[in-house]
Amino acid sequence: MSLLHQARFFTTVNHLRDLPPTAVPEVAFAGRSNAGKSSALNILCNQKRLAFSSKTPGRTQHINYFEIAHLEHLYGYLVDLPGYGYAEVGGGVKVHWQQLLGDYLVQRPQLRGLVLVMDSRRPFTELDCELIDWFMPTGRPIHVLLTKADKLTRQEATLVLRDTQKRLSALPRTDGLPSDDPATPPQFTAQLFSSLKRTGVDAAQRVLEEWLAIPARDTAKK
Repeated sequence: MSLLHQARFFTTVNHLRDLPPTAVPEVAFAGRSNAGKSSALNILCNQKRLAFSSKTPGRTQHINYFEIAHLEHLYGYLVDLPGYGYAEVGGGVKVHWQQLLGDYLVQRPQLRGLVLVMDSRRPFTELDCELIDWFMPTGRPIHVLLTKADKLTRQEATLVLRDTQKRLSALPRTDGLPSDDPATPPQFTAQLFSSLKRTGVDAAQRVLEEWLAIPARDTAKK
């Protein structure tokens, strides 16, 4: 069992000044509204309503923290960022929301990596690409979840994953590691994912566990 299954709601934040003054690692989840971010968080933590998906996309405008702890040891937080790109959100709210999201991603020193949730049927929207460009200078890794993969045929899914990996591999490294060394792991990675069919859940969990320095899974059984 993954320790991610023990995730619990910690706090919600509407301003950068209210971010918790902690030193443990954080992994952020970001994505376009209605891309399946809340469903992905829930299935990765094996819980039905850890992250709430609003009936009206774009309604969630706060940063929500979920703690990962075991035997009184806090490993870190999964951080659910506001969904972006929903047209019906008011202008003033949208500006605040985008600033909150962007400032958190660029300024938060505890952040270990970004899980970017993209609908596999519509990847790399203009806003997705803007977010990648915004985040890249931090030097931190990005892991793309191509959600709703169950809605694609096997051939379509293969092509989408291949194209996504090709686009990510073309991005310049910003983490200072040598790009010409075969032993250097990629900074930007991607996988197919389906909350409905549980496709890719184990692979995504292992990325999160690595970023949060969670111990081997057999430890969670004790």
